[in-house]
Amino acid sequence: MLKGKTAVITGSGRGIGKAIALKMASLGANIVINDIPASDYADECAEEVKALGVDAIVVRGDVRKKEDVDLLVKTAAEKFGSIDIFVNNAGVTRDGLMLRMSEEDWDLVMDINLKGAFNCIKAVARTMMKQRSGSIINIASVVGEMGNVGQANYSASKGGLIALTKTTAKEFASRGIRCNAVAPGFIASAMTDKLSDEVKQQYFKAIPLAKFGETSDVADVAAFLASDMSKYVTGQVINVDGGLLM
Repeated sequence: MLKGKTAVITGSGRGIGKAIALKMASLGANIVINDIPASDYADECAEEVKALGVDAIVVRGDVRKKEDVDLLVKTAAEKFGSIDIFVNNAGVTRDGLMLRMSEEDWDLVMDINLKGAFNCIKAVARTMMKQRSGSIINIASVVGEMGNVGQANYSASKGGLIALTKTTAKEFASRGIRCNAVAPGFIASAMTDKLSDEVKQQYFKAIPLAKFGETSDVADVAAFLASDMSKYVTGQVINVDGGLLM
């Protein structure tokens, strides 16, 4: 389904990003793994990807820095000749009630989750415009649609990412570039493992399918959006949340 294509995935050393990398690799795509320089997981992910019979490289860098993003795109294009899929997955949380939230925590989350995606879209769009094709996939969140107590920064960043998705889709559609967002709900991961049992139980009760999602659930939808099976889909937000937000 993705044979011969190249996918760049930010924040793909572990968690949802890694699941997306492995899923796309299993479908034949070569993978460019991006994570912060301090990450110990990126090389492990690359080895797992290669074990699936495709090629993979690791390009470390900070999506907040334009020069790092430009290098990521340049390296990927030079190595594989094209960039067919770009997944903006890099993200962080710094939760806290709004009145107690520091300016530093607000800025950090907005810079990585939203500005980072903007930097990446701007950089990769030039390559995709020359190709007159490409699929950009932004990993948002249901809290970007419904808000959440204690996550003013995170929900605002993800809401902004949804708006950025729609604008990107409109600006680049004429060049054959599609842009969509995946909005996960409660997905079992290192990020959600930090939540208290009480908070987890509250989420569980609100999910009609009565179970938490897995990273593979998000990866499956991302793979669909990356493939020609979604060639007439752009500017959309697909929730992967077990019915949490209806």
